[in-house]
Amino acid sequence: MPIYEYRCKSCDQEFEKYVASAATTVACPECESPQVMRKLSVFGLKTAGSEVPSAMSAGGGCCGGGCSCH
Repeated sequence: MPIYEYRCKSCDQEFEKYVASAATTVACPECESPQVMRKLSVFGLKTAGSEVPSAMSAGGGCCGGGCSCH
């Protein structure tokens, strides 16, 4: 199961949660509000002993050119 990062729209708490899929309903652990937003996570890969940064970090993040949204 992947770990997803969230931010609560009600209390602004940030948290991580193991979920079976992106469609799983998640509530804030602080205020129990279901009004949460899944954050865009940055990741890196390791292969043959060298680190390969994600495309996001090279482009500056979402709307900085890395996510191809524009």
